[in-house]
Parts: sequence; structure tokens; C-alpha cells
Amino acid sequence: MSDTVFILLFRGVGGKTQLPTKPLREKLGEAGFDKVATYINSGNAIVRTSLGREQVVDRVADLCAKEFGFEKPIYAVSRAEWMDVIANNPFPDAVELGNLLHAAWLAEEPKPGAVETLRTFAKGGERVAVVGNAAYLHTPNGFGRSKLAEKFDTGIGVPNTARNWNTVLKLAELAKAVDG
Repeated sequence: MSDTVFILLFRGVGGKTQLPTKPLREKLGEAGFDKVATYINSGNAIVRTSLGREQVVDRVADLCAKEFGFEKPIYAVSRAEWMDVIANNPFPDAVELGNLLHAAWLAEEPKPGAVETLRTFAKGGERVAVVGNAAYLHTPNGFGRSKLAEKFDTGIGVPNTARNWNTVLKLAELAKAVDG
């Protein structure tokens, strides 16, 4: 089996994961992941491994619970899936101000009518779209990712991890480095 690079998205509370990045990186390395990177202040890690997605999530969840007392959902998104999130961005005109464009990885497919419900939360010129396992929100009025995750939770009814576009691009860059 060949190695896969996974971006680990940690579901936080109030926009914070409460996971220390340096100790997390060290513990993931000790847990046998080939290459590891963490992105400071974003609640993400990147690992390269021959393990499958479910094995990665289980191993990381066990490690985070044991070492850090973190027992929130963790999502593993392959580098290829993450690149699809970038390629499928329905709002290319919004990428110049990356802190106003957000993407959220959806844990499961939204129920019928959920996207329309989410659109009712769009105010002040906000735009909403769902493509595959990603929801996108352009917020020209701006607000933090915890507010975004709350909108997605309420509007779509699916657990998710929202990130601003600058973070989405930085994670792709780190995943490429881990893969190389």
C-alpha cells in the first residue's frame, strides 16, 4: 500500500482546538506517522502514512484523548480531496481577500434542502455553495470561523470544520511539502 497524505482537521469549540501544535507534532511522530507537520493556530496537522483513513482517525483520536484530553471529532482529508476543495471553489472572485472566503469540510452529505436552509442565513451579501464534501461561504462583512462553523452546523445540520481560505491554501502547501 502506498502512502497517503492526510490533512487532519480538529473540530474545536469557539474557533479553538486547544491542542498545542509542537507537542501534537511530536506525539504524532512518536505514534509512527512517517512525516508530520502542524499549522500553528489553525487546529490542523498533516501526516503521511500507509494507514487508511479510518485507522488514521482512530489512532489520532486515541492519541489526542490520552495525551491532551481532546475528545472532539477529528476528520482526515486526503491531499487529493483537499486539492479538489481548492479547485472546486465556486467563488474565485473572492480569493484575493482570503480571510473573507471560507471552506468547511463536511463530515457527511447534507440532507435534501439543507443548502437552501443555509442560504437563509446568508446576510449582507454573503454567498453560499456546497460542492462535494465542502461548503463554501463568502462573507464580505467578515466574521470568525467559529461563527462560520455555527452557521454551517445550523444551516446544513452536518458536523464540519470551517477554515478561512488563507488557511485552506497554507494546508495545501504543507501537504505538498509532507508528500515530497
